[in-house]
Amino acid sequence: MLKKLAGCVRQYKLPAFLTPLFVILETVAEVLIPLVMAGLIDKGITLGNMGEVVRYGIYLLILTCLAMFFGVTAGFTASHASAGFAANLRHDMFDNVQRFSFFSIDKFSTASIVTRLTTDVSNVQMAFQMITRVTVRAPAMLIFAFVSAFNIDRRLSMVYLCAIPLLAVGLFVIVKLAFPRFQRVFKTYDKLNAVVEENLRGIRVVKSFVQEEHEKSKFGAISDSIYKDFSKAEKTVAGNAPLMQIAVYACMVLISWFGAQAVVASGNDELLGLSTGELMSLFTYSMQILMSLMMLSMIFVMLTMSKASANRIVEILDEKTDITDGERAVSEVKDGSVEFRNVSFSYSKTAEKNALDDISIKIASGETIGILGGTGSSKSTFVQMIPRLYDVTEGAVLVGGVDVRDYTLDALRNNVAMVLQKNVLFSGTIKDNLRWGNENATDEQIQHVCELACADEFIQGFPDKYDTWIEQGGANVSGGQKQRLCIARALLKKPKILILDDSTSAVDTKTDAMIRKAFREEIPDTTKLIIAQRVSSVQDADRIIVLNNGRIDAVGTHEELLSSNDIYREVYESQMKGAEDDE
Repeated sequence: MLKKLAGCVRQYKLPAFLTPLFVILETVAEVLIPLVMAGLIDKGITLGNMGEVVRYGIYLLILTCLAMFFGVTAGFTASHASAGFAANLRHDMFDNVQRFSFFSIDKFSTASIVTRLTTDVSNVQMAFQMITRVTVRAPAMLIFAFVSAFNIDRRLSMVYLCAIPLLAVGLFVIVKLAFPRFQRVFKTYDKLNAVVEENLRGIRVVKSFVQEEHEKSKFGAISDSIYKDFSKAEKTVAGNAPLMQIAVYACMVLISWFGAQAVVASGNDELLGLSTGELMSLFTYSMQILMSLMMLSMIFVMLTMSKASANRIVEILDEKTDITDGERAVSEVKDGSVEFRNVSFSYSKTAEKNALDDISIKIASGETIGILGGTGSSKSTFVQMIPRLYDVTEGAVLVGGVDVRDYTLDALRNNVAMVLQKNVLFSGTIKDNLRWGNENATDEQIQHVCELACADEFIQGFPDKYDTWIEQGGANVSGGQKQRLCIARALLKKPKILILDDSTSAVDTKTDAMIRKAFREEIPDTTKLIIAQRVSSVQDADRIIVLNNGRIDAVGTHEELLSSNDIYREVYESQMKGAEDDE
Protein backbone atom coordinates (compact mmCIF):
# COMPACT_ATOMS: atom_id res chain seq x y z
CA MET A 1 0.00 0.00 0.00
CA LEU A 2 2.73 2.48 0.98
CA LYS A 3 4.65 1.77 -2.21
CA LYS A 4 1.55 2.39 -4.30
CA LEU A 5 0.81 5.70 -2.54
CA ALA A 6 4.46 6.79 -2.62
CA GLY A 7 4.39 6.41 -6.40
CA CYS A 8 1.90 9.29 -6.55
CA VAL A 9 4.41 11.80 -5.10
CA ARG A 10 6.30 11.93 -8.43
CA GLN A 11 7.23 15.53 -9.36
CA TYR A 12 6.80 16.67 -5.76
CA LYS A 13 9.66 14.54 -4.41
CA LEU A 14 11.95 17.56 -3.92
CA PRO A 15 9.60 19.59 -1.66
CA ALA A 16 8.65 16.33 0.11
CA PHE A 17 12.38 15.70 0.77
CA LEU A 18 13.18 19.29 1.75
CA THR A 19 10.34 19.51 4.29
CA PRO A 20 11.88 17.08 6.83
CA LEU A 21 15.24 18.80 6.39
CA PHE A 22 13.81 22.23 7.23
CA VAL A 23 11.82 20.72 10.11
CA ILE A 24 15.00 19.25 11.64
CA LEU A 25 16.79 22.59 11.31
CA GLU A 26 13.81 24.32 12.95
CA THR A 27 13.88 21.75 15.78
CA VAL A 28 17.62 22.23 16.36
CA ALA A 29 17.14 25.99 16.64
CA GLU A 30 14.28 25.55 19.13
CA VAL A 31 16.26 23.09 21.28
CA LEU A 32 19.21 25.50 21.47
CA ILE A 33 17.02 28.35 22.75
CA PRO A 34 16.67 26.92 26.34
CA LEU A 35 20.46 26.50 26.57
CA VAL A 36 20.96 30.14 25.59
CA MET A 37 18.25 31.13 28.08
CA ALA A 38 20.15 29.29 30.82
CA GLY A 39 23.31 31.23 29.98
CA LEU A 40 21.34 34.49 29.92
CA ILE A 41 19.98 33.83 33.43
CA ASP A 42 23.13 32.37 35.03
CA LYS A 43 25.82 34.53 33.42
CA GLY A 44 23.88 37.70 32.74
CA ILE A 45 20.83 38.40 34.91
CA THR A 46 22.01 36.60 38.10
CA LEU A 47 25.47 38.28 38.00
CA GLY A 48 24.12 41.61 36.76
CA ASN A 49 26.42 41.48 33.71
CA MET A 50 24.70 43.56 31.00
CA GLY A 51 27.32 42.63 28.41
CA GLU A 52 26.39 38.95 28.74
CA VAL A 53 22.69 39.85 28.72
CA VAL A 54 23.14 41.66 25.37
CA ARG A 55 25.31 38.88 23.91
CA TYR A 56 22.91 36.08 24.85
CA GLY A 57 19.96 38.27 23.77
CA ILE A 58 21.46 38.53 20.28
CA TYR A 59 21.91 34.75 20.21
CA LEU A 60 18.27 34.32 21.19
CA LEU A 61 17.13 36.71 18.46
CA ILE A 62 19.18 34.88 15.82
CA LEU A 63 17.92 31.45 16.91
CA THR A 64 14.31 32.69 17.01
CA CYS A 65 14.58 34.13 13.49
CA LEU A 66 16.18 30.93 12.19
CA ALA A 67 13.47 28.78 13.81
CA MET A 68 10.77 30.99 12.29
CA PHE A 69 12.40 30.93 8.84
CA PHE A 70 12.84 27.16 8.79
CA GLY A 71 9.33 26.64 10.18
CA VAL A 72 7.66 28.87 7.56
CA THR A 73 9.72 27.28 4.76
CA ALA A 74 8.84 23.79 5.98
CA GLY A 75 5.16 24.76 6.05
CA PHE A 76 5.35 26.02 2.46
CA THR A 77 7.15 22.95 1.08
CA ALA A 78 4.87 20.59 3.04
CA SER A 79 1.72 22.28 1.70
CA HIS A 80 3.11 22.26 -1.84
CA ALA A 81 4.06 18.58 -1.66
CA SER A 82 0.83 17.41 0.03
CA ALA A 83 -1.43 19.36 -2.36
CA GLY A 84 0.48 17.98 -5.34
CA PHE A 85 0.38 14.47 -3.89
CA ALA A 86 -3.42 14.74 -3.47
CA ALA A 87 -3.77 16.06 -7.04
CA ASN A 88 -1.77 13.08 -8.35
CA LEU A 89 -3.86 10.69 -6.28
CA ARG A 90 -7.10 12.05 -7.71
CA HIS A 91 -5.64 12.02 -11.22
CA ASP A 92 -4.45 8.41 -10.95
CA MET A 93 -7.72 7.24 -9.40
CA PHE A 94 -9.86 9.01 -12.01
CA ASP A 95 -7.57 7.77 -14.79
CA ASN A 96 -7.94 4.19 -13.59
CA VAL A 97 -11.71 4.56 -13.25
CA GLN A 98 -11.82 5.54 -16.94
CA ARG A 99 -10.21 2.19 -17.75
CA PHE A 100 -12.67 0.20 -15.65
CA SER A 101 -14.66 -2.45 -17.40
CA PHE A 102 -18.36 -2.61 -16.63
CA PHE A 103 -17.54 -5.40 -14.18
CA SER A 104 -15.32 -3.01 -12.22
CA ILE A 105 -17.90 -0.23 -12.40
CA ASP A 106 -20.50 -2.64 -11.03
CA LYS A 107 -18.11 -3.53 -8.20
CA PHE A 108 -17.71 0.06 -6.94
CA SER A 109 -20.79 2.22 -6.53
CA THR A 110 -20.80 5.78 -7.87
CA ALA A 111 -21.21 7.17 -4.35
CA SER A 112 -18.25 5.13 -3.11
CA ILE A 113 -15.98 6.36 -5.90
CA VAL A 114 -16.99 9.98 -5.21
CA THR A 115 -16.24 9.57 -1.49
CA ARG A 116 -12.86 8.03 -2.24
CA LEU A 117 -11.96 10.85 -4.64
CA THR A 118 -12.93 13.55 -2.13
CA THR A 119 -13.11 12.72 1.59
CA ASP A 120 -10.59 9.87 1.51
CA VAL A 121 -8.06 11.80 -0.54
CA SER A 122 -8.38 14.79 1.81
CA ASN A 123 -7.69 12.54 4.80
CA VAL A 124 -4.63 11.04 3.15
CA GLN A 125 -3.44 14.51 2.11
CA MET A 126 -3.60 15.69 5.72
CA ALA A 127 -1.78 12.55 6.85
CA PHE A 128 0.94 13.08 4.22
CA GLN A 129 1.49 16.67 5.34
CA MET A 130 1.59 15.52 8.94
CA ILE A 131 4.10 12.78 8.11
CA THR A 132 6.47 15.18 6.34
CA ARG A 133 6.30 17.70 9.17
CA VAL A 134 5.02 16.49 12.52
CA THR A 135 6.20 12.89 12.15
CA VAL A 136 9.71 14.22 11.66
CA ARG A 137 9.47 17.07 14.14
CA ALA A 138 8.07 15.06 17.08
CA PRO A 139 10.76 12.35 17.29
CA ALA A 140 13.52 14.85 16.42
CA MET A 141 12.36 17.20 19.17
CA LEU A 142 12.00 14.27 21.57
CA ILE A 143 15.55 13.06 20.92
CA PHE A 144 17.27 16.47 20.85
CA ALA A 145 15.42 17.75 23.93
CA PHE A 146 16.08 14.56 25.91
CA VAL A 147 19.81 14.59 25.01
CA SER A 148 20.05 18.25 26.04
CA ALA A 149 18.22 17.59 29.32
CA PHE A 150 20.41 14.53 29.95
CA ASN A 151 23.53 16.67 29.52
CA ILE A 152 22.21 19.15 32.12
CA ASP A 153 21.20 16.58 34.78
CA ARG A 154 21.13 12.83 34.23
CA ARG A 155 19.08 11.94 37.31
CA LEU A 156 16.30 14.47 36.64
CA SER A 157 16.14 13.34 33.02
CA MET A 158 15.01 9.90 34.18
CA VAL A 159 11.65 11.48 35.07
CA TYR A 160 10.84 11.67 31.36
CA LEU A 161 11.57 7.98 30.89
CA CYS A 162 8.92 7.13 33.49
CA ALA A 163 6.24 8.97 31.50
CA ILE A 164 6.94 7.31 28.14
CA PRO A 165 5.71 3.74 28.97
CA LEU A 166 2.51 5.15 30.48
CA LEU A 167 1.78 7.16 27.35
CA ALA A 168 2.71 4.30 25.01
CA VAL A 169 0.26 1.88 26.67
CA GLY A 170 -2.53 4.47 26.74
CA LEU A 171 -1.96 5.38 23.11
CA PHE A 172 -2.02 1.73 22.01
CA VAL A 173 -5.39 1.21 23.70
CA ILE A 174 -6.83 4.39 22.12
CA VAL A 175 -5.73 3.42 18.59
CA LYS A 176 -6.97 -0.16 19.04
CA LEU A 177 -10.45 1.07 19.99
CA ALA A 178 -10.71 3.99 17.54
CA PHE A 179 -9.57 2.40 14.26
CA PRO A 180 -12.57 0.04 13.66
CA ARG A 181 -14.96 2.91 14.36
CA PHE A 182 -13.28 5.17 11.83
CA GLN A 183 -13.47 2.36 9.27
CA ARG A 184 -17.23 2.10 9.81
CA VAL A 185 -17.62 5.86 9.44
CA PHE A 186 -16.07 5.96 5.97
CA LYS A 187 -18.21 3.08 4.74
CA THR A 188 -21.28 4.91 6.03
CA TYR A 189 -20.16 8.01 4.11
CA ASP A 190 -20.59 5.94 0.93
CA LYS A 191 -24.20 5.22 1.89
CA LEU A 192 -24.80 8.89 2.69
CA ASN A 193 -23.53 9.99 -0.72
CA ALA A 194 -25.62 7.30 -2.39
CA VAL A 195 -28.80 8.54 -0.67
CA VAL A 196 -28.06 12.17 -1.63
CA GLU A 197 -27.24 11.24 -5.23
CA GLU A 198 -30.36 9.09 -5.57
CA ASN A 199 -32.55 11.83 -4.10
CA LEU A 200 -31.17 14.54 -6.39
CA ARG A 201 -31.43 12.37 -9.50
CA GLY A 202 -35.02 11.44 -8.69
CA ILE A 203 -36.15 14.73 -7.15
CA ARG A 204 -39.06 15.04 -9.59
CA VAL A 205 -40.33 11.58 -8.67
CA VAL A 206 -39.89 12.34 -4.96
CA LYS A 207 -41.97 15.49 -5.26
CA SER A 208 -44.62 13.98 -7.50
CA PHE A 209 -45.24 11.16 -5.00
CA VAL A 210 -44.93 13.53 -2.00
CA GLN A 211 -42.13 11.44 -0.48
CA GLU A 212 -40.05 14.31 0.92
CA GLU A 213 -40.53 13.15 4.51
CA HIS A 214 -39.54 9.60 3.61
CA GLU A 215 -36.34 10.85 1.97
CA LYS A 216 -35.61 13.07 4.97
CA SER A 217 -35.97 10.09 7.30
CA LYS A 218 -33.60 8.02 5.14
CA PHE A 219 -31.04 10.80 5.14
CA GLY A 220 -31.52 11.40 8.85
CA ALA A 221 -31.00 7.73 9.71
CA ILE A 222 -27.67 7.54 7.88
CA SER A 223 -26.54 10.92 9.24
CA ASP A 224 -27.38 9.70 12.74
CA SER A 225 -25.33 6.56 12.14
CA ILE A 226 -22.31 8.67 11.10
CA TYR A 227 -22.83 10.92 14.12
CA LYS A 228 -22.89 7.98 16.54
CA ASP A 229 -19.84 6.24 15.08
CA PHE A 230 -17.85 9.46 14.82
CA SER A 231 -18.85 10.46 18.35
CA LYS A 232 -17.71 7.12 19.74
CA ALA A 233 -14.42 7.33 17.84
CA GLU A 234 -13.80 10.94 18.90
CA LYS A 235 -14.66 10.13 22.53
CA THR A 236 -12.06 7.40 22.45
CA VAL A 237 -9.50 9.73 20.87
CA ALA A 238 -10.40 12.45 23.42
CA GLY A 239 -8.87 10.25 26.10
CA ASN A 240 -5.50 11.22 24.65
CA ALA A 241 -5.67 14.81 26.01
CA PRO A 242 -6.16 14.02 29.73
CA LEU A 243 -3.56 11.26 29.48
CA MET A 244 -1.04 13.75 28.11
CA GLN A 245 -1.93 16.35 30.73
CA ILE A 246 -1.41 13.85 33.56
CA ALA A 247 2.02 13.02 32.17
CA VAL A 248 2.96 16.71 31.61
CA TYR A 249 1.94 17.94 35.03
CA ALA A 250 3.38 14.91 36.82
CA CYS A 251 6.74 15.53 35.16
CA MET A 252 6.57 19.23 35.95
CA VAL A 253 5.85 18.55 39.66
CA LEU A 254 8.65 16.01 39.95
CA ILE A 255 11.21 18.23 38.21
CA SER A 256 10.13 21.22 40.34
CA TRP A 257 10.47 19.17 43.51
CA PHE A 258 13.79 17.49 42.78
CA GLY A 259 15.16 20.44 40.77
CA ALA A 260 14.57 22.95 43.58
CA GLN A 261 16.39 20.67 46.01
CA ALA A 262 19.30 20.34 43.59
CA VAL A 263 19.56 24.14 43.13
CA VAL A 264 19.60 24.70 46.90
CA ALA A 265 22.19 21.94 47.38
CA SER A 266 24.54 23.44 44.75
CA GLY A 267 24.12 27.00 46.00
CA ASN A 268 22.92 27.96 42.49
CA ASP A 269 26.35 27.12 41.05
CA GLU A 270 26.31 25.18 37.83
CA LEU A 271 29.82 23.88 38.52
CA LEU A 272 28.68 22.27 41.78
CA GLY A 273 25.31 21.00 40.57
CA LEU A 274 22.14 22.53 39.14
CA SER A 275 21.68 26.26 38.60
CA THR A 276 18.51 28.34 38.29
CA GLY A 277 19.05 28.83 34.55
CA GLU A 278 19.53 25.10 34.00
CA LEU A 279 16.35 24.35 35.99
CA MET A 280 14.46 26.78 33.73
CA SER A 281 15.91 24.93 30.73
CA LEU A 282 14.71 21.62 32.14
CA PHE A 283 11.20 23.05 32.49
CA THR A 284 11.33 24.07 28.81
CA TYR A 285 12.70 20.68 27.78
CA SER A 286 9.93 19.05 29.80
CA MET A 287 7.36 20.87 27.73
CA GLN A 288 9.20 20.10 24.48
CA ILE A 289 9.53 16.40 25.30
CA LEU A 290 5.96 15.98 26.44
CA MET A 291 4.56 18.07 23.59
CA SER A 292 6.52 15.82 21.24
CA LEU A 293 4.84 12.82 22.83
CA MET A 294 1.47 14.53 22.43
CA MET A 295 2.22 15.21 18.78
CA LEU A 296 3.19 11.57 18.30
CA SER A 297 -0.13 10.51 19.78
CA MET A 298 -1.94 12.90 17.41
CA ILE A 299 0.01 11.40 14.54
CA PHE A 300 -1.12 7.91 15.47
CA VAL A 301 -4.72 9.07 15.68
CA MET A 302 -4.50 10.82 12.31
CA LEU A 303 -2.79 7.85 10.71
CA THR A 304 -5.47 5.61 12.20
CA MET A 305 -8.12 7.68 10.43
CA SER A 306 -6.17 7.95 7.20
CA LYS A 307 -5.28 4.25 7.08
CA ALA A 308 -8.90 3.38 6.41
CA SER A 309 -9.00 6.05 3.68
CA ALA A 310 -5.67 4.90 2.23
CA ASN A 311 -6.93 1.32 1.95
CA ARG A 312 -10.00 2.50 0.06
CA ILE A 313 -7.89 4.62 -2.30
CA VAL A 314 -5.50 1.74 -3.03
CA GLU A 315 -8.50 -0.48 -3.84
CA ILE A 316 -9.32 1.89 -6.70
CA LEU A 317 -5.68 2.16 -7.83
CA ASP A 318 -5.17 -1.63 -7.70
CA GLU A 319 -8.33 -2.49 -9.60
CA LYS A 320 -7.32 -4.03 -12.92
CA THR A 321 -9.74 -4.08 -15.80
CA ASP A 322 -10.38 -7.48 -17.31
CA ILE A 323 -10.90 -5.88 -20.73
CA THR A 324 -7.62 -4.88 -22.39
CA ASP A 325 -6.20 -4.62 -25.88
CA GLY A 326 -5.81 -7.94 -27.67
CA GLU A 327 -2.39 -9.56 -27.97
CA ARG A 328 -2.36 -9.16 -31.74
CA ALA A 329 -3.80 -5.67 -31.35
CA VAL A 330 -5.55 -5.28 -34.71
CA SER A 331 -5.99 -1.54 -35.27
CA GLU A 332 -8.28 -1.50 -38.30
CA VAL A 333 -11.84 -2.75 -38.63
CA LYS A 334 -12.40 -4.06 -42.17
CA ASP A 335 -16.19 -3.75 -42.29
CA GLY A 336 -19.33 -3.78 -40.18
CA SER A 337 -20.08 -7.50 -40.33
CA VAL A 338 -20.90 -9.11 -36.96
CA GLU A 339 -20.90 -12.76 -35.99
CA PHE A 340 -21.85 -14.44 -32.70
CA ARG A 341 -20.37 -17.93 -32.36
CA ASN A 342 -21.97 -19.97 -29.59
CA VAL A 343 -21.88 -17.00 -27.25
CA SER A 344 -22.86 -17.35 -23.61
CA PHE A 345 -22.47 -14.64 -21.01
CA SER A 346 -22.98 -14.29 -17.27
CA TYR A 347 -22.64 -11.14 -15.17
CA SER A 348 -21.22 -13.19 -12.31
CA LYS A 349 -19.16 -16.37 -12.04
CA THR A 350 -21.50 -17.56 -9.32
CA ALA A 351 -24.70 -16.82 -11.26
CA GLU A 352 -27.01 -19.81 -11.61
CA LYS A 353 -28.24 -18.70 -15.04
CA ASN A 354 -26.55 -17.06 -18.02
CA ALA A 355 -27.80 -13.70 -19.28
CA LEU A 356 -27.06 -14.93 -22.84
CA ASP A 357 -27.06 -18.61 -23.70
CA ASP A 358 -25.65 -20.24 -26.85
CA ILE A 359 -26.19 -17.30 -29.23
CA SER A 360 -25.11 -17.88 -32.84
CA ILE A 361 -25.91 -15.53 -35.71
CA LYS A 362 -24.19 -13.84 -38.66
CA ILE A 363 -24.96 -10.23 -39.62
CA ALA A 364 -23.69 -8.90 -42.95
CA SER A 365 -22.05 -5.51 -43.27
CA GLY A 366 -24.64 -2.82 -44.03
CA GLU A 367 -27.54 -4.97 -42.87
CA THR A 368 -30.29 -3.48 -40.70
CA ILE A 369 -31.20 -5.75 -37.82
CA GLY A 370 -34.13 -5.24 -35.49
CA ILE A 371 -33.99 -6.74 -32.00
CA LEU A 372 -37.22 -7.39 -30.16
CA GLY A 373 -38.05 -9.12 -26.91
CA GLY A 374 -39.73 -8.74 -23.57
CA THR A 375 -38.28 -6.98 -20.54
CA GLY A 376 -35.35 -9.01 -19.20
CA SER A 377 -34.75 -10.88 -22.44
CA SER A 378 -31.12 -9.54 -22.52
CA LYS A 379 -31.48 -7.31 -25.57
CA SER A 380 -29.07 -4.68 -24.20
CA THR A 381 -26.65 -7.36 -23.02
CA PHE A 382 -26.63 -8.81 -26.53
CA VAL A 383 -25.42 -5.61 -28.21
CA GLN A 384 -22.96 -4.74 -25.39
CA MET A 385 -20.85 -7.73 -26.44
CA ILE A 386 -20.03 -6.04 -29.77
CA PRO A 387 -17.95 -3.05 -28.52
CA ARG A 388 -16.60 -5.21 -25.60
CA LEU A 389 -18.38 -3.35 -22.85
CA TYR A 390 -18.41 -6.88 -21.45
CA ASP A 391 -16.45 -9.92 -22.60
CA VAL A 392 -18.24 -13.13 -23.45
CA THR A 393 -18.09 -15.99 -20.94
CA GLU A 394 -18.07 -18.61 -23.70
CA GLY A 395 -17.77 -18.47 -27.47
CA ALA A 396 -16.66 -15.48 -29.53
CA VAL A 397 -17.98 -12.28 -31.07
CA LEU A 398 -16.42 -11.28 -34.40
CA VAL A 399 -16.51 -7.85 -36.04
CA GLY A 400 -15.13 -7.56 -39.56
CA GLY A 401 -14.14 -11.23 -39.33
CA VAL A 402 -11.87 -10.65 -36.31
CA ASP A 403 -12.53 -11.62 -32.70
CA VAL A 404 -13.30 -8.39 -30.83
CA ARG A 405 -10.76 -9.42 -28.16
CA ASP A 406 -8.01 -9.14 -30.78
CA TYR A 407 -8.70 -5.47 -31.58
CA THR A 408 -7.31 -2.47 -29.79
CA LEU A 409 -10.18 -1.03 -27.76
CA ASP A 410 -9.80 2.35 -29.46
CA ALA A 411 -10.04 0.85 -32.94
CA LEU A 412 -13.07 -1.29 -32.07
CA ARG A 413 -15.04 1.36 -30.20
CA ASN A 414 -14.27 4.10 -32.70
CA ASN A 415 -16.01 1.95 -35.32
CA VAL A 416 -18.98 0.96 -33.15
CA ALA A 417 -21.31 3.78 -32.10
CA MET A 418 -23.91 3.17 -29.40
CA VAL A 419 -26.91 5.22 -28.41
CA LEU A 420 -27.87 3.77 -25.04
CA GLN A 421 -31.22 3.55 -23.28
CA LYS A 422 -30.09 6.19 -20.77
CA ASN A 423 -29.09 9.07 -23.00
CA VAL A 424 -26.41 11.26 -21.43
CA LEU A 425 -25.53 14.81 -22.40
CA PHE A 426 -22.82 16.82 -20.68
CA SER A 427 -22.76 20.45 -19.64
CA GLY A 428 -21.63 22.53 -22.60
CA THR A 429 -23.03 23.76 -25.90
CA ILE A 430 -24.82 21.54 -28.39
CA LYS A 431 -21.72 21.67 -30.56
CA ASP A 432 -19.53 20.60 -27.64
CA ASN A 433 -21.74 17.59 -27.01
CA LEU A 434 -21.93 16.57 -30.66
CA ARG A 435 -18.16 16.82 -31.10
CA TRP A 436 -17.76 13.91 -28.69
CA GLY A 437 -18.41 11.93 -31.86
CA ASN A 438 -15.72 13.78 -33.81
CA GLU A 439 -13.78 16.59 -32.17
CA ASN A 440 -12.68 17.92 -35.57
CA ALA A 441 -16.16 18.00 -37.12
CA THR A 442 -17.05 21.11 -39.09
CA ASP A 443 -20.25 23.08 -38.55
CA GLU A 444 -21.58 21.68 -41.83
CA GLN A 445 -20.96 18.09 -40.74
CA ILE A 446 -22.65 18.75 -37.41
CA GLN A 447 -25.73 20.22 -39.10
CA HIS A 448 -25.88 17.32 -41.57
CA VAL A 449 -25.98 14.59 -38.89
CA CYS A 450 -28.55 16.63 -36.97
CA GLU A 451 -30.73 16.70 -40.08
CA LEU A 452 -30.41 12.90 -40.34
CA ALA A 453 -31.41 12.55 -36.68
CA CYS A 454 -34.30 15.05 -37.11
CA ALA A 455 -32.64 17.31 -34.53
CA ASP A 456 -31.86 20.32 -36.73
CA GLU A 457 -35.48 21.50 -36.69
CA PHE A 458 -35.72 22.05 -32.92
CA ILE A 459 -32.10 23.30 -32.68
CA GLN A 460 -32.88 26.07 -35.17
CA GLY A 461 -35.72 27.11 -32.87
CA PHE A 462 -33.30 27.93 -30.03
CA PRO A 463 -32.09 31.55 -29.83
CA ASP A 464 -28.42 30.45 -29.86
CA LYS A 465 -29.04 27.51 -32.21
CA TYR A 466 -26.00 25.16 -32.09
CA ASP A 467 -24.33 27.31 -29.44
CA THR A 468 -27.23 26.71 -27.03
CA TRP A 469 -25.97 25.71 -23.60
CA ILE A 470 -26.92 22.23 -22.40
CA GLU A 471 -27.22 21.78 -18.66
CA GLN A 472 -25.65 18.78 -16.92
CA GLY A 473 -27.45 15.62 -17.97
CA GLY A 474 -29.43 17.54 -20.60
CA ALA A 475 -31.85 18.86 -18.00
CA ASN A 476 -33.00 21.75 -20.21
CA VAL A 477 -34.06 19.64 -23.23
CA SER A 478 -36.87 17.12 -23.54
CA GLY A 479 -36.40 13.35 -23.63
CA GLY A 480 -37.04 13.18 -27.38
CA GLN A 481 -34.66 16.06 -28.08
CA LYS A 482 -32.00 14.42 -25.95
CA GLN A 483 -32.39 11.14 -27.87
CA ARG A 484 -32.06 12.84 -31.24
CA LEU A 485 -28.93 14.73 -30.13
CA CYS A 486 -27.40 11.47 -28.96
CA ILE A 487 -28.18 9.81 -32.30
CA ALA A 488 -26.56 12.74 -34.12
CA ARG A 489 -23.49 12.46 -31.88
CA ALA A 490 -23.17 8.77 -32.74
CA LEU A 491 -23.55 9.42 -36.49
CA LEU A 492 -20.75 11.99 -36.34
CA LYS A 493 -18.33 9.12 -35.62
CA LYS A 494 -19.12 7.69 -39.08
CA PRO A 495 -19.20 4.21 -37.54
CA LYS A 496 -19.18 0.91 -39.37
CA ILE A 497 -21.72 -0.38 -36.82
CA LEU A 498 -24.50 1.73 -35.29
CA ILE A 499 -26.38 0.38 -32.28
CA LEU A 500 -29.62 2.05 -31.18
CA ASP A 501 -30.66 0.63 -27.80
CA ASP A 502 -34.32 1.66 -27.55
CA SER A 503 -33.09 5.16 -28.35
CA THR A 504 -36.17 6.41 -30.21
CA SER A 505 -38.68 5.53 -27.50
CA ALA A 506 -39.23 9.20 -26.60
CA VAL A 507 -39.94 10.39 -30.16
CA ASP A 508 -43.22 10.07 -32.02
CA THR A 509 -43.72 7.38 -34.67
CA LYS A 510 -43.52 9.92 -37.52
CA THR A 511 -40.10 11.19 -36.38
CA ASP A 512 -38.98 7.61 -35.77
CA ALA A 513 -39.89 6.72 -39.35
CA MET A 514 -38.05 9.78 -40.72
CA ILE A 515 -34.90 8.83 -38.80
CA ARG A 516 -35.00 5.26 -40.13
CA LYS A 517 -35.54 6.53 -43.68
CA ALA A 518 -32.54 8.83 -43.36
CA PHE A 519 -30.45 5.89 -42.17
CA ARG A 520 -31.43 3.78 -45.20
CA GLU A 521 -30.65 6.55 -47.66
CA GLU A 522 -27.61 8.23 -46.08
CA ILE A 523 -25.67 5.40 -44.38
CA PRO A 524 -26.49 2.23 -46.36
CA ASP A 525 -23.05 0.68 -45.72
CA THR A 526 -23.33 1.02 -41.94
CA THR A 527 -24.56 -2.04 -40.06
CA LYS A 528 -27.53 -0.96 -37.96
CA LEU A 529 -28.79 -2.84 -34.90
CA ILE A 530 -32.02 -1.38 -33.55
CA ILE A 531 -33.42 -2.50 -30.21
CA ALA A 532 -37.03 -1.40 -29.89
CA GLN A 533 -40.21 -1.97 -27.95
CA ARG A 534 -42.38 -0.87 -30.89
CA VAL A 535 -42.76 -3.27 -33.79
CA SER A 536 -43.14 -0.27 -36.11
CA SER A 537 -39.53 0.73 -35.32
CA VAL A 538 -38.10 -2.55 -36.70
CA GLN A 539 -40.69 -3.97 -39.12
CA ASP A 540 -38.85 -2.64 -42.19
CA ALA A 541 -35.48 -4.08 -41.03
CA ASP A 542 -33.71 -6.64 -43.22
CA ARG A 543 -34.08 -9.17 -40.41
CA ILE A 544 -35.53 -9.14 -36.91
CA ILE A 545 -34.08 -11.11 -33.99
CA VAL A 546 -36.57 -12.17 -31.33
CA LEU A 547 -34.89 -12.77 -27.97
CA ASN A 548 -36.46 -14.68 -25.12
CA ASN A 549 -34.73 -15.40 -21.78
CA GLY A 550 -31.27 -14.78 -23.23
CA ARG A 551 -31.78 -17.07 -26.26
CA ILE A 552 -32.63 -16.40 -29.89
CA ASP A 553 -36.22 -17.52 -30.27
CA ALA A 554 -36.53 -16.64 -33.97
CA VAL A 555 -34.89 -14.68 -36.81
CA GLY A 556 -36.68 -13.43 -39.91
CA THR A 557 -38.42 -10.59 -41.70
CA HIS A 558 -41.54 -8.92 -40.37
CA GLU A 559 -43.82 -11.05 -42.56
CA GLU A 560 -42.00 -14.30 -41.77
CA LEU A 561 -42.16 -13.73 -38.02
CA LEU A 562 -45.84 -12.75 -38.12
CA SER A 563 -46.65 -16.10 -39.65
CA SER A 564 -44.20 -18.30 -37.70
CA ASN A 565 -43.34 -16.81 -34.29
CA ASP A 566 -45.83 -16.61 -31.44
CA ILE A 567 -43.87 -14.03 -29.39
CA TYR A 568 -43.53 -11.59 -32.29
CA ARG A 569 -47.14 -12.04 -33.38
CA GLU A 570 -48.37 -11.47 -29.80
CA VAL A 571 -46.36 -8.24 -29.47
CA TYR A 572 -47.53 -7.01 -32.87
CA GLU A 573 -51.21 -7.74 -32.23
CA SER A 574 -51.16 -6.15 -28.76
CA GLN A 575 -49.63 -2.96 -30.19
CA MET A 576 -51.97 -2.85 -33.15
CA LYS A 577 -54.94 -3.34 -30.82
CA GLY A 578 -53.65 -0.58 -28.55
CA ALA A 579 -53.31 1.74 -31.53
CA GLU A 580 -56.89 0.98 -32.62
CA ASP A 581 -58.19 1.59 -29.08
CA ASP A 582 -56.41 4.97 -29.01
CA GLU A 583 -58.15 5.93 -32.21
